[in-house]
Amino acid sequence: MASELGPCPPRFVELKKEIAGSYPDFEARVTKAWGEILQELEKATKEIASKGSQNVPEVNFSELGSLSPERVEEIKRKGSVVIRDVVDDAEAKEWQAWLREYVTKNPDIEGFPDHDKQFFQLYWTKSQVRARAHPNVLETTKWLNQMYHVKSGEQVENVDLTTPLNYADRFRIRHPGVQWDAHPPHIDGGSIERWEDQVFRSCFADILSGNWREHDPYDLRNRINARSSLYKRPNQSTVFRTYQGWLALSETAPNEGTLQVFPNVLLSNAYIVLRPFFTPKEGKSAESFAPEDWQFDISNPDFPGIYSLGHAFTGPRPNTNSHPHLRLDETMVSVPKVFPGDMVFWHCDVIHAVEKQHVGKEDSTVMYIPAVPYTPANAAYVERQRESFLKGSSPPDFPVTKGEGHCVGVGKEDDIENPVAKRAMGFSIEVA
Repeated sequence: MASELGPCPPRFVELKKEIAGSYPDFEARVTKAWGEILQELEKATKEIASKGSQNVPEVNFSELGSLSPERVEEIKRKGSVVIRDVVDDAEAKEWQAWLREYVTKNPDIEGFPDHDKQFFQLYWTKSQVRARAHPNVLETTKWLNQMYHVKSGEQVENVDLTTPLNYADRFRIRHPGVQWDAHPPHIDGGSIERWEDQVFRSCFADILSGNWREHDPYDLRNRINARSSLYKRPNQSTVFRTYQGWLALSETAPNEGTLQVFPNVLLSNAYIVLRPFFTPKEGKSAESFAPEDWQFDISNPDFPGIYSLGHAFTGPRPNTNSHPHLRLDETMVSVPKVFPGDMVFWHCDVIHAVEKQHVGKEDSTVMYIPAVPYTPANAAYVERQRESFLKGSSPPDFPVTKGEGHCVGVGKEDDIENPVAKRAMGFSIEVA
């Protein structure tokens, strides 16, 4: 895919000018903020690198209702968490066995790499349908959804953080010894839309006003109406996911193809959102943390980490060249070792990646299951997704495939047993 990536179009100069004209004293305020962010990053990245996997909080499912406010704040600050024992080990292992059976009995299924499929374009296996419907999985995503709030205190109509919804995604069975370059550091849930869509941009209003420390990544107000897919690119989520996540069906440790995160969502948001407005002064290094080595510059269309992809855009894909102050070669920390039934979640703005190397001895198997709250837009998507499920076709956000309706072992409506799970999949609930 890298060969298909292109530069930002010239019209993005006008987008920068529009943004700069939308906030009072923009140049002065963001220049001051940029200098503060660089100095903060110089300290924070060293601390992150020194702690490694210890940056990522670990809690048990049984603790979710009794965690101290300080522990919850730590999870929110880091933007990532490992939640232990969400599903019983034996059940998780059974789901893994069913997945293996599914891909064996249905050899025409789609996935990559073509010669040795490990990441599957499959959504409706019995394992996936049952996992999404599991009461503990739904309770976990409900708990995560409730980390969000409206900063101003005003009421937002027709939003229910206590009603979890399902977003059908895929799974992977990654083999040891295979180099994996498909998922370098990136952020999902919107590319250039973070700046171009005015509502999405409003999620970062404190940053763009220069008050970056006041930015609240958990403010619901504009998130629920932000348009994250202006260009209808396949694989671009149109749903608001509070956290992305996966359920482990196998043991997976650091260096065994696991998830990596940059564990400071406030700092990474502030830096990435303001990065397009600054360039190093002539003769100064792009790696300099000294504020005086940088200048405000909106004369070019570049949004570092954003790339054109056909008629759409992809990213942010920060790297050590585009975003050197993140020190991603040292600060993309691997999540701690997980076991079958554990879940891993990361905030929708968190920079994340998949380790290139898997030096373990066993396959690394995970099912992608995010946290999705009830909003009108999310509910409308789930209605369409339900029809895809009943037909065995790809969900609306994903590329069209030959479908799974013909597959042996495909999940059925009967696999969704409890009322909360039925509602999460868009089925009507009978009231006695």
